Amino acid sequence: MRLCAFVANIMKKEFYSNGKLLITGEYLVLDGAKAFALPTKFGQNLIVEKGTNRTISWKSFDSDGSIWLDENLTFIEILNKDTPDKQASVRNTLIEILHEASLLNPDYIQNAEGYCITTQLTFPRNWGLGTSSTLINNIAQWLQIDAFVLLNNSFGGSGYDIACAQNDYPILYHLENGKPIVEKVTFEPEFSKNLYFVYLDKKQSSKASIESYYNNHNNNLAKDIFENDKITTAVLKAKTLSEFALALEEHEAEMSNILEIKTAKEIYFADFDGVIKSLGAWGGDFVMVVSKENPTEYFKGKGFLTIIPYQEMIL
Repeated sequence: MRLCAFVANIMKKEFYSNGKLLITGEYLVLDGAKAFALPTKFGQNLIVEKGTNRTISWKSFDSDGSIWLDENLTFIEILNKDTPDKQASVRNTLIEILHEASLLNPDYIQNAEGYCITTQLTFPRNWGLGTSSTLINNIAQWLQIDAFVLLNNSFGGSGYDIACAQNDYPILYHLENGKPIVEKVTFEPEFSKNLYFVYLDKKQSSKASIESYYNNHNNNLAKDIFENDKITTAVLKAKTLSEFALALEEHEAEMSNILEIKTAKEIYFADFDGVIKSLGAWGGDFVMVVSKENPTEYFKGKGFLTIIPYQEMIL
């Protein structure tokens, strides 16, 4: 039974953040390259209610209504960042985030009796659309702290996903002297009906992917960033489907060379008549598909059953 079940609901607050898809600039965005990203129609909400016993009673629901996290965290555990059970990775990550949040806003623990918190995803958790980034941004909204600072102090990453969580339009994102720069861009291509997102069902760890990127880092960073930014500009300026597809192909080839990893098309879809662009952490989650014809039957025939048209995915 939840610790706050019988507490009067006099301080209920609700927050919401958008999910994200990174179209260009994966990995290189960590080093200052410009990244083109799109917020999704899917996201996560967070509801905060009054609790008791200087404890946070936490429940997280997946999009199908199932509970994937059910924890009671004491204020002492959060303040001390007490994570003795190394197997409880999700619980530990949550404690770390809440601990860093307490350093940015001590009042939320010092002046409270407790909290009852519920989160609800509107996308399946394994899709990789930003379970962590939407959580961090929601916590930052609740506590009125800087979400980019909270991300940097806890989970790490470039922060483009936080920018998507906060904005309802396409963005161009980069880091300048470590500070996030978010620019609203126009992306309303007439060929959006030819764009699809296909889920590979091979969940990737962002932390592990970033570590792998730095391990394979070469000495041509300035050149790589220059090429990335040029391609990103071409993607945004593309007027036709063929121009857009060509820019994505070039981006995929560049990143394949940098990461020394085969492209998703080479690995899974060598016979596909169209362009396939890896998104975010290479090798898992979603790919963007550019196709003149509806490719649903092709991908289902290959065993990939989640195919989402652009208009159904992107805000």
